[in-house]
Amino acid sequence: MDPGRYHLLLTVDGRPARHGWWDSEATARRKAIDWIGEYGGRPGVKITLVDETTGALLTEWPDGA
Repeated sequence: MDPGRYHLLLTVDGRPARHGWWDSEATARRKAIDWIGEYGGRPGVKITLVDETTGALLTEWPDGA
């Protein structure tokens, strides 16, 4: 079963801590905003959203991390 086109990844100090996959880009972007609100204030956190079909980086927090 395909996990979904849009992959959201949260890392802490470079180590994967949480993953999510969605077929809808809009849903994945909403989840990214939720994760930034929930985890973004913690030290060492990086959140990325990637289109797994094209390899494009759609969102990165903090910007330019």
